[in-house]
Amino acid sequence: MAELLSADDPEPSCRFPAGPLLHVPVRPGPFGCAVRLFRTPLGERTTVGFTSGLRLSATLGDDHPSIRLSEPALRALAAPLGVTTVTVDPLFTAPAPVPVADTTTPRAATPGPASALRTA
Repeated sequence: MAELLSADDPEPSCRFPAGPLLHVPVRPGPFGCAVRLFRTPLGERTTVGFTSGLRLSATLGDDHPSIRLSEPALRALAAPLGVTTVTVDPLFTAPAPVPVADTTTPRAATPGPASALRTA
């Protein structure tokens, strides 16, 4: 039977740590920091945690803000958003897509294949 916590209990009954703390990328917002969501190569939304600050910096850059959270705490933050996957220490990230300006110039009608042949 699970023990319930009461206000008189000076310490929680669970004495095991929730696991190692992860470095979790965040973005600043008007109400504090928000955990950043990413996508897996297959397009599924995921949260990301790094086992060290060096790994986070190597993947996302030196100046990327982060907070320290345990994996269960990270899952609890992402669950209301429908995100159930946690990716730890991703090795590859692709840059965000950038819209490409239309640099094509209008061309005259392309001649058929017979006129593409050159004569000397």
